[in-house]
Amino acid sequence: MIRWIVIFLIIALVAAIFGFGGIADGAAEIAKIIFYIFIVLLVISLLSRAFKR
Repeated sequence: MIRWIVIFLIIALVAAIFGFGGIADGAAEIAKIIFYIFIVLLVISLLSRAFKR
């Protein structure tokens, strides 16, 4: 999942460099959403491990 975040951030940076603001905003927004999903899944995973013990 981290790989997808990095890919979309690179797309956003390249698009911003070449002046494609809309594409850059979209790619950055997608990366942000995937990052938040990753954080939620990480917390759920850590909490589930804590309660299994």
